[in-house]
Amino acid sequence: MHLVAAAVLAASTLISPQVSGPFPVGTFDAHLTDSTRVDPFQPSKNRELMVTVSYPAHRRGQHAPWLAEGLAKAADPIISSPAFLDVPVGTVDWAKTKRQARVDAPPIKNKWPVVLFSPALQAPREFYTSAADDLASRGYVVVTVSHTHEAFAVEFPGNRIEYGGVDGSPATMKKVIDTRVADMRFVLDQLPKLTQNADLSKVGIAGHSTGGYTAGETMVHDRRFDAGINIDGGMEHTGDGGSYAPGEVVKGLDRPFLLFGGDDGERELTHRDTSLTRTWADFWPNQRGWKRDVHLDDGAHFGFSDLQWSVPQIPEIDPERADGLIGTIDPKDALKAQHDYVAAFFDLHLKHRSTTLFDRPRHEGIRLVE
Repeated sequence: MHLVAAAVLAASTLISPQVSGPFPVGTFDAHLTDSTRVDPFQPSKNRELMVTVSYPAHRRGQHAPWLAEGLAKAADPIISSPAFLDVPVGTVDWAKTKRQARVDAPPIKNKWPVVLFSPALQAPREFYTSAADDLASRGYVVVTVSHTHEAFAVEFPGNRIEYGGVDGSPATMKKVIDTRVADMRFVLDQLPKLTQNADLSKVGIAGHSTGGYTAGETMVHDRRFDAGINIDGGMEHTGDGGSYAPGEVVKGLDRPFLLFGGDDGERELTHRDTSLTRTWADFWPNQRGWKRDVHLDDGAHFGFSDLQWSVPQIPEIDPERADGLIGTIDPKDALKAQHDYVAAFFDLHLKHRSTTLFDRPRHEGIRLVE
């Protein structure tokens, strides 16, 4: 009887999706401190960041955990709460769930194009490991960034957890985007110290939700970024009850930029639908560089994160809640579409490899919005 009860209560270990590129992936975390900048959220300190670098590597070493133990312990009550997954704490063993990338695997010596990635509002970088691993497996150095004191938790060396959270006021949202842009520019400055295998003449940036706004706004302020992707994010810092406050990116860019949107119930994020944000519609005629609007039908907002592959493996989640988080599209179809379109965009604009994916859709659920 006791053994049966223990089995029922045992936390589930999830299986991360296989990468689709030809290269194995290595990974390491790095702690960065910007000695020239005071942290806007903690003015008594200099700005500190944690980043994860993923890269083509030889197949050696242990698989990296999805979440480090300290972060997993801090995050579980938040992720499991009724406001999110609504499952009992301890349902998933986040730390024992492994990535496809291997810790400190020897890099394949080459000069790989670089892509920096910014998460959704208050989300840590660890929620985008599948996207980072898959892109790295196709021949990129991928750097994901946690935005400290905004992300709900960031683990630093020595088991130090810095908790975060922000209100939705217009002033706070403006501080969030300004801080994120400075973070991304600083991380690019530091990249030569982190790896010798990055080709800094070929740099892309992408992000999900507020991270997508971050990608565009960073390109406005830093011409080192050659191409960018906004994944399902409004490009404004209007905040709760504020007047419309679009970012500078809405005035358009002279470099390639991809809009990649999903659904929110009956509404969708495209430049044709302004029910979620008018920023995509305002951006579209102003964009001077290459542009496309790719839509994932029946895909939901959090389906562009690691929830796309993890939620279907957690039977305790209510099916209706699961549909609201990741949509009703087949998760495997969604992941393939996301990974292929992100890679095709950067292949086209950083590696100058031709593709037909932006001429006609070839994936289940993908629609090209004219």
